[in-house]
Amino acid sequence: MAGKSVTRADLAEAVYQRVSVTKDYASDLVDQVLETICATLERGESVKLSSFGVFTVRQKGKRIGRNPKTNVEVPIEPRQVLSFSASALLEARMNRASSAAGALVSQDLEKGDTA
Repeated sequence: MAGKSVTRADLAEAVYQRVSVTKDYASDLVDQVLETICATLERGESVKLSSFGVFTVRQKGKRIGRNPKTNVEVPIEPRQVLSFSASALLEARMNRASSAAGALVSQDLEKGDTA
């Protein structure tokens, strides 16, 4: 199920709503957290967020790729890629939400609701 993307502003608004701080402070707080995560990843270190997941930087070696249109081989230089591994708790939470949404859709279909 595709949904709306959450922006920095959305995160700042959520912090503002849940914590007794100003909107500017909430926005600065979100910016600082994200900047700290980015700086840590730039240094090649992992970011582990308990009950959420782990962001890691992986090294990919040089390899030969192929242009699918022309079938010409093209060298792909070594690079760093970002990967995310969700925690078991986050995966369980997502699966509960997914199965609950699926159950609601199934109930609607059984009733003949298609709106």
